[in-house]
Amino acid sequence: MCSSEIDIASMSTGELVDAAASIAAELARREASASPAVCMAQAEVLARATDQHESALAALIGRVDASAEMRRWGLPSTLAWLRTRLGMREARAKERLHLARQRHRLPEVARRLATGELSYGYASTIGAAVARLNDEDCATAEEILLDLAGQGFSAGKVASFGNKITDLIAERDGSERAPDDARRGYERSWIDTTRSLDGGRYVKGWLNAEDAAIWDGALAPLAKPAGADDRRDLSERTASALTSVLSDGHKATRVTVICDLETLTGGHAPARLTDGTPIPAAQARRIALAAGVSALILGRGNVPLYLGHRQRFASPAQRQVLQTLYPTCAVQGCEVPGTLCEVDHVTGWALGQSPTDIDKLTLCCGWHNRFKHANPKQIHITRDQTAGRYVYRVLPPDNPTSGTPPASNLWTATSHSVQPRPCRVRRPSPRAHRQPAGP
Repeated sequence: MCSSEIDIASMSTGELVDAAASIAAELARREASASPAVCMAQAEVLARATDQHESALAALIGRVDASAEMRRWGLPSTLAWLRTRLGMREARAKERLHLARQRHRLPEVARRLATGELSYGYASTIGAAVARLNDEDCATAEEILLDLAGQGFSAGKVASFGNKITDLIAERDGSERAPDDARRGYERSWIDTTRSLDGGRYVKGWLNAEDAAIWDGALAPLAKPAGADDRRDLSERTASALTSVLSDGHKATRVTVICDLETLTGGHAPARLTDGTPIPAAQARRIALAAGVSALILGRGNVPLYLGHRQRFASPAQRQVLQTLYPTCAVQGCEVPGTLCEVDHVTGWALGQSPTDIDKLTLCCGWHNRFKHANPKQIHITRDQTAGRYVYRVLPPDNPTSGTPPASNLWTATSHSVQPRPCRVRRPSPRAHRQPAGP
């Protein structure tokens, strides 16, 4: 034990963050106790501390989100920042963002989470449940869901109640009937999707009256049973109808499958989609039988041997080549599919100076395309010689207001510059007057 004591109340927020990171790094290197009982007790203490860290993280994310600071670092949204820079899965990033945005409307949830009386699982569940409620209903929902959590219902059960929050509010208020849809607090239609581990997608949403009429008019005729032998239920027929409408009756559907010539002529080498998903050779041949097949010939360094014309916009053939090479936006970490991106001139386009040649084009999402034009010094361009693709990397802004490096560099600097050593931390007396810690 070291003899020095640390008064944590006198430390700034930045110093506390550095200390917490150093302690976490040292704790991760330690072996678990040989006693299962000790491990169980320590796990419970550590879990509560982790929940309190989530409370602090929600406050930091909320400040970044409100100020749109992430845009100066080349990120279009807070969700993109959480996914790419902090490495969060989309579902985890969404629940943290919900909590960060709703915590000011959930004072009791925020207080209990900060003091360790409420777990992060409950807090994030309640934050997601009230996201689309007005302030009055939000306060009522907070009380109801906290009461359910206090009764011992699991976080999953509380989430189920949260999905029916308007009915719970009506029951709590003693209403004789459920409130009309107009009282749900939704002003605009919304759809939320989550990708499953097997590549599928869960869909949840709500449509206003006008959009619901369009939905019924387009899908209802297609969702009827195809005949006496159609054993699909209504949900399955509706999904099929939606897919048919989105693909324009499969007339406008285009799926790019990349494979070698040997695969089409009977070889066993698998094909792949543009996002890297492997396709068995036999399935690729079946797709080719009902689809148009176009050849893409590559030269040394995987450079497409196709030259465009000296015109401003890329041709459809050039876009098809680029969509084959770029499954997503050329900006490192951006997940916008290449099919939804814009064609970007790597070195910029000027009339008569920079031709629209295929080896000088890439795909870039609309947001990053505008960011590259407005902040050319923040874009570092390289070319992946193996894949033959350009890679854009967004550099930090010249004058970051915080004066600190990006989060990814901050972790590295902290782990090397701080030498953790055991010491005794003196907690401030509960009666002592606290001054708020500085930023």
